[in-house]
Amino acid sequence: MDKIVRAISSDGLVQAAAICSRDLTERARQIHNASPVATAALGRALSAASLMGNALKGQGASVTLQFKGGGPLGTLLVVSDAEGNVRGYAVNPQTDLPLRPDGKLDVGTAVGSEGTLTVIKDLNMREPYVGTVDLLGGEIAEDVAAYFVESEQIPTACGLGVLVDRDRSVKAAGGYLIQLLPGAGEDTIVKVEGGIMAAGSVTSFLEKDDDPEHLLRHVMSDFDLKVFDATEVEYRCYCSRERVARALVALGREEVENIIREQGGCEMTCQFCDAVYKFTAEDLEKLIKEM
Repeated sequence: MDKIVRAISSDGLVQAAAICSRDLTERARQIHNASPVATAALGRALSAASLMGNALKGQGASVTLQFKGGGPLGTLLVVSDAEGNVRGYAVNPQTDLPLRPDGKLDVGTAVGSEGTLTVIKDLNMREPYVGTVDLLGGEIAEDVAAYFVESEQIPTACGLGVLVDRDRSVKAAGGYLIQLLPGAGEDTIVKVEGGIMAAGSVTSFLEKDDDPEHLLRHVMSDFDLKVFDATEVEYRCYCSRERVARALVALGREEVENIIREQGGCEMTCQFCDAVYKFTAEDLEKLIKEM
């Protein structure tokens, strides 16, 4: 089962979280029949959203990350609830690209770097909080770190990785988010940076050991950490027939009447999961009456 752990340094100057997300990334790959590079992009984005969602306070809160980089993958959109359960999609999940010269999947080119990352935090207030930053390279982790620095003024380091096996299944996935708290000075920054450099890539570690607490302790080996209980997370879609019906109602009477006239009924497929909802002409007529 995928898990998130959170921790704080004993001096109270650094907070951190790590996730192992192999199962939820594999679920996303299966739903969207994603290519290796799309799986890597989606997996990284889902991990980031899960770490950010899990930090939200309040029942029913959510965070949405939308990457619009102009690359062949199209818009990449992921959503997390307040526990860290996630769902997401890429517009063109079958996009395939040659490997980079270093043999790694070319997520940056797939997502694109000419565009923006928009983060929407819905905390059940009147208005959601929306922050948008320019993408740095479309590789996801540094774009998420840049968002925190620019939009929330929190110095942040983020590492994310997805290792895709030869049969296209997900071998390892996960990452970490490390943030400086008020009072952290230059020496703390040096310690964090040194630990990240020494730790190496996320996937090399997770391939051998998929415990997020071990990943956190590995990356933050220079710190004395207080680690909190782990939270189990999964790929979870909240779609339902009622929600899809509400979306149809939102189209308006005229549009629904057109669907009945032209198609006799309709099939609606959820973008986040593989659920298909069928509405006959009778179903749609009922909806019109309810309007």
